[in-house]
Amino acid sequence: MKTKNASVRVKAGPEDGLEEGQFSAYASVFGNVDSYGDVVVPGAFKKTLAEWASKDAELPLLFGHRMDDPDFNIGHVVSAVEDDKGLLVTAQLDLESPKGAQTYRLLKGRRIDQMSFAYDVIEGGSVQTEGEHVYELRELKLYEVSVVPIGANQETEILAVKAAADALASGAKAGRELSAKNESELRKAHEAIGSVLAALGQDDDQEKASGHTAANAEEPSGAKAEEQRVNPSARALAELSLLALNEGEGGSS
Repeated sequence: MKTKNASVRVKAGPEDGLEEGQFSAYASVFGNVDSYGDVVVPGAFKKTLAEWASKDAELPLLFGHRMDDPDFNIGHVVSAVEDDKGLLVTAQLDLESPKGAQTYRLLKGRRIDQMSFAYDVIEGGSVQTEGEHVYELRELKLYEVSVVPIGANQETEILAVKAAADALASGAKAGRELSAKNESELRKAHEAIGSVLAALGQDDDQEKASGHTAANAEEPSGAKAEEQRVNPSARALAELSLLALNEGEGGSS
Protein backbone atom coordinates (compact mmCIF):
# COMPACT_ATOMS: atom_id res chain seq x y z
CA MET A 1 0.00 0.00 0.00
CA LYS A 2 1.33 3.41 -1.00
CA THR A 3 0.45 7.01 -0.17
CA LYS A 4 0.54 10.31 -2.03
CA ASN A 5 0.22 13.88 -0.79
CA ALA A 6 -1.44 16.90 -2.38
CA SER A 7 -1.01 20.47 -1.15
CA VAL A 8 -4.31 22.19 -1.80
CA ARG A 9 -6.60 25.00 -0.72
CA VAL A 10 -8.87 23.57 1.95
CA LYS A 11 -12.39 24.87 2.52
CA ALA A 12 -13.68 24.24 6.01
CA GLY A 13 -16.79 25.17 7.96
CA PRO A 14 -19.99 27.16 7.45
CA GLU A 15 -18.10 30.21 6.18
CA ASP A 16 -17.22 28.12 3.12
CA GLY A 17 -20.79 26.91 2.59
CA LEU A 18 -20.29 23.60 4.41
CA GLU A 19 -21.88 22.14 7.50
CA GLU A 20 -20.21 22.39 10.89
CA GLY A 21 -17.28 19.99 11.07
CA GLN A 22 -17.06 19.52 7.31
CA PHE A 23 -14.28 20.45 4.92
CA SER A 24 -13.51 19.88 1.25
CA ALA A 25 -10.20 19.53 -0.55
CA TYR A 26 -8.47 17.66 -3.36
CA ALA A 27 -6.93 14.45 -2.13
CA SER A 28 -5.23 14.01 -5.52
CA VAL A 29 -4.50 16.26 -8.47
CA PHE A 30 -4.43 14.90 -12.02
CA GLY A 31 -1.53 15.44 -14.41
CA ASN A 32 0.97 16.39 -11.73
CA VAL A 33 4.24 14.45 -12.04
CA ASP A 34 5.48 13.91 -8.50
CA SER A 35 9.02 13.38 -7.22
CA TYR A 36 8.74 9.64 -7.89
CA GLY A 37 7.87 10.18 -11.56
CA ASP A 38 4.25 9.10 -11.01
CA VAL A 39 1.24 10.89 -12.47
CA VAL A 40 -2.40 10.15 -11.63
CA VAL A 41 -4.60 10.25 -14.73
CA PRO A 42 -8.33 11.05 -14.93
CA GLY A 43 -10.47 7.99 -14.32
CA ALA A 44 -8.00 6.38 -11.93
CA PHE A 45 -10.51 6.52 -9.06
CA LYS A 46 -13.68 5.75 -11.02
CA LYS A 47 -13.91 2.05 -10.21
CA THR A 48 -12.80 2.26 -6.59
CA LEU A 49 -15.26 5.07 -5.87
CA ALA A 50 -18.06 2.96 -7.33
CA GLU A 51 -16.98 0.07 -5.11
CA TRP A 52 -17.04 2.26 -2.01
CA ALA A 53 -20.46 3.62 -2.98
CA SER A 54 -21.83 0.08 -3.18
CA LYS A 55 -20.53 -0.86 0.28
CA ASP A 56 -22.41 -0.55 3.53
CA ALA A 57 -19.41 1.33 4.89
CA GLU A 58 -17.86 4.79 4.78
CA LEU A 59 -14.47 5.70 3.37
CA PRO A 60 -12.37 6.47 6.47
CA LEU A 61 -10.79 9.85 7.16
CA LEU A 62 -7.58 9.49 9.15
CA PHE A 63 -4.90 11.79 10.46
CA GLY A 64 -1.47 10.98 9.07
CA HIS A 65 -2.47 7.50 7.80
CA ARG A 66 -2.53 6.20 11.39
CA MET A 67 -4.44 2.95 11.04
CA ASP A 68 -3.19 1.46 14.29
CA ASP A 69 -4.91 3.89 16.68
CA PRO A 70 -8.67 4.54 16.66
CA ASP A 71 -8.04 8.03 18.05
CA PHE A 72 -6.62 8.96 14.64
CA ASN A 73 -9.76 7.81 12.84
CA ILE A 74 -11.13 11.36 12.86
CA GLY A 75 -14.13 11.12 10.53
CA HIS A 76 -15.41 9.87 7.21
CA VAL A 77 -15.77 10.96 3.60
CA VAL A 78 -19.23 12.33 2.78
CA SER A 79 -18.60 12.51 -0.96
CA ALA A 80 -15.72 11.83 -3.32
CA VAL A 81 -15.85 12.68 -7.01
CA GLU A 82 -13.47 13.10 -9.88
CA ASP A 83 -13.59 16.44 -11.67
CA ASP A 84 -11.30 18.07 -14.22
CA LYS A 85 -8.72 18.86 -11.54
CA GLY A 86 -8.56 15.70 -9.48
CA LEU A 87 -10.20 13.75 -6.66
CA LEU A 88 -12.39 16.20 -4.74
CA VAL A 89 -13.53 14.99 -1.33
CA THR A 90 -15.91 16.44 1.22
CA ALA A 91 -15.36 14.97 4.67
CA GLN A 92 -17.10 15.11 8.01
CA LEU A 93 -14.88 15.37 11.07
CA ASP A 94 -15.91 13.72 14.32
CA LEU A 95 -16.07 16.78 16.56
CA GLU A 96 -16.65 14.62 19.64
CA SER A 97 -13.17 13.24 19.11
CA PRO A 98 -10.44 15.47 20.60
CA LYS A 99 -8.21 14.88 17.56
CA GLY A 100 -11.10 15.46 15.19
CA ALA A 101 -11.96 18.77 16.86
CA GLN A 102 -8.31 19.85 16.90
CA THR A 103 -7.91 18.94 13.23
CA TYR A 104 -10.98 21.05 12.42
CA ARG A 105 -9.41 24.04 14.16
CA LEU A 106 -6.17 23.51 12.23
CA LEU A 107 -8.03 23.35 8.93
CA LYS A 108 -10.14 26.42 9.63
CA GLY A 109 -7.05 28.32 10.72
CA ARG A 110 -5.29 27.34 7.46
CA ARG A 111 -2.51 25.77 9.50
CA ILE A 112 -2.85 22.52 7.55
CA ASP A 113 -3.20 22.46 3.78
CA GLN A 114 -2.30 18.93 2.76
CA MET A 115 -4.38 15.88 1.98
CA SER A 116 -3.14 12.40 1.20
CA PHE A 117 -4.59 9.03 0.24
CA ALA A 118 -3.57 5.40 0.67
CA TYR A 119 -3.84 3.17 -2.36
CA ASP A 120 -2.73 0.14 -4.33
CA VAL A 121 -1.97 0.25 -8.04
CA ILE A 122 -4.37 -1.90 -10.06
CA GLU A 123 -3.27 -0.69 -13.48
CA GLY A 124 -0.39 1.51 -14.56
CA GLY A 125 2.31 1.86 -17.16
CA SER A 126 5.31 3.84 -18.32
CA VAL A 127 4.88 6.54 -20.96
CA GLN A 128 7.09 9.23 -22.42
CA THR A 129 5.92 12.81 -21.98
CA GLU A 130 7.91 15.80 -23.26
CA GLY A 131 11.01 13.66 -23.51
CA GLU A 132 10.69 12.25 -19.97
CA HIS A 133 9.56 8.84 -18.83
CA VAL A 134 6.75 8.92 -16.28
CA TYR A 135 4.62 6.22 -14.71
CA GLU A 136 0.89 6.66 -15.24
CA LEU A 137 -1.40 5.54 -12.44
CA ARG A 138 -4.49 4.53 -14.44
CA GLU A 139 -6.53 2.58 -11.90
CA LEU A 140 -6.13 2.73 -8.13
CA LYS A 141 -7.69 0.96 -5.17
CA LEU A 142 -8.46 3.52 -2.48
CA TYR A 143 -8.20 2.55 1.20
CA GLU A 144 -8.54 5.87 3.04
CA VAL A 145 -7.86 9.58 2.82
CA SER A 146 -5.87 11.48 5.41
CA VAL A 147 -5.26 14.96 6.64
CA VAL A 148 -1.48 15.30 6.88
CA PRO A 149 0.67 18.03 8.41
CA ILE A 150 3.02 20.17 6.33
CA GLY A 151 6.41 18.53 6.00
CA ALA A 152 5.09 15.06 6.82
CA ASN A 153 6.81 13.55 3.76
CA GLN A 154 9.50 11.37 5.37
CA GLU A 155 11.30 10.80 2.07
CA THR A 156 11.88 14.56 1.68
CA GLU A 157 13.29 14.72 5.19
CA ILE A 158 15.57 11.74 4.53
CA LEU A 159 16.94 13.30 1.34
CA ALA A 160 17.81 16.47 3.27
CA VAL A 161 19.55 14.40 5.95
CA LYS A 162 21.39 12.40 3.29
CA ALA A 163 22.81 15.57 1.72
CA ALA A 164 24.15 16.75 5.08
CA ALA A 165 25.51 13.32 5.99
CA ASP A 166 27.23 12.89 2.62
CA ALA A 167 28.95 16.27 2.89
CA LEU A 168 30.12 15.68 6.43
CA ALA A 169 31.23 12.11 5.70
CA SER A 170 33.24 13.32 2.72
CA GLY A 171 35.08 15.81 4.90
CA ALA A 172 35.73 13.23 7.61
CA LYS A 173 37.10 10.66 5.18
CA ALA A 174 39.38 13.29 3.67
CA GLY A 175 41.01 13.68 7.07
CA ARG A 176 39.53 17.09 7.88
CA GLU A 177 38.53 17.76 11.46
CA LEU A 178 34.85 18.26 12.18
CA SER A 179 34.04 21.62 13.64
CA ALA A 180 31.80 21.76 16.70
CA LYS A 181 29.01 23.11 14.48
CA ASN A 182 29.35 20.30 11.92
CA GLU A 183 29.52 17.68 14.63
CA SER A 184 26.31 19.06 16.12
CA GLU A 185 24.63 19.00 12.69
CA LEU A 186 25.74 15.42 12.11
CA ARG A 187 24.42 14.30 15.48
CA LYS A 188 21.08 15.94 14.64
CA ALA A 189 21.07 14.15 11.28
CA HIS A 190 21.72 10.84 12.97
CA GLU A 191 18.89 11.45 15.45
CA ALA A 192 16.55 12.38 12.59
CA ILE A 193 17.40 9.17 10.74
CA GLY A 194 16.70 7.20 13.90
CA SER A 195 13.27 8.79 14.12
CA VAL A 196 12.54 7.93 10.50
CA LEU A 197 13.66 4.33 11.02
CA ALA A 198 11.25 4.05 13.95
CA ALA A 199 8.44 5.46 11.82
CA LEU A 200 9.23 3.05 8.99
CA GLY A 201 9.11 0.15 11.41
CA GLN A 202 5.76 1.38 12.67
CA ASP A 203 4.46 1.59 9.12
CA ASP A 204 5.52 -2.03 8.53
CA ASP A 205 3.67 -3.12 11.67
CA GLN A 206 0.58 -1.18 10.58
CA GLU A 207 0.55 -2.85 7.17
CA LYS A 208 0.84 -6.29 8.75
CA ALA A 209 -1.93 -5.51 11.23
CA SER A 210 -4.22 -4.10 8.57
CA GLY A 211 -3.77 -7.11 6.28
CA HIS A 212 -2.63 -5.07 3.28
CA THR A 213 0.58 -7.07 2.91
CA ALA A 214 -1.36 -9.90 1.34
CA ALA A 215 -3.17 -7.45 -0.92
CA ASN A 216 0.14 -6.20 -2.28
CA ALA A 217 1.25 -9.73 -3.05
CA GLU A 218 -1.77 -10.12 -5.30
CA GLU A 219 -1.17 -6.88 -7.21
CA PRO A 220 -1.64 -7.44 -10.96
CA SER A 221 1.49 -7.90 -13.04
CA GLY A 222 0.73 -4.70 -14.95
CA ALA A 223 0.77 -2.64 -11.78
CA LYS A 224 3.80 -0.78 -10.57
CA ALA A 225 5.81 -2.97 -8.25
CA GLU A 226 6.10 -1.91 -4.63
CA GLU A 227 9.43 -0.26 -4.16
CA GLN A 228 11.46 1.15 -1.31
CA ARG A 229 10.88 4.87 -1.68
CA VAL A 230 14.08 5.86 0.11
CA ASN A 231 17.18 5.61 -2.07
CA PRO A 232 19.60 4.75 -0.57
CA SER A 233 17.80 2.96 2.23
CA ALA A 234 17.23 4.63 5.56
CA ARG A 235 19.37 1.99 7.23
CA ALA A 236 22.27 2.74 4.87
CA LEU A 237 21.93 6.42 5.73
CA ALA A 238 22.02 5.62 9.43
CA GLU A 239 25.23 3.64 8.92
CA LEU A 240 26.68 6.49 6.85
CA SER A 241 26.00 9.09 9.52
CA LEU A 242 27.49 6.84 12.22
CA LEU A 243 30.58 6.27 10.08
CA ALA A 244 31.05 9.99 9.51
CA LEU A 245 30.56 10.74 13.21
CA ASN A 246 33.03 8.09 14.33
CA GLU A 247 35.67 9.07 11.79
CA GLY A 248 35.16 12.75 12.55
CA GLU A 249 35.70 12.16 16.25
CA GLY A 250 38.80 10.12 15.46
CA GLY A 251 40.19 12.87 13.24
CA SER A 252 39.70 15.59 15.83
CA SER A 253 41.36 13.71 18.70
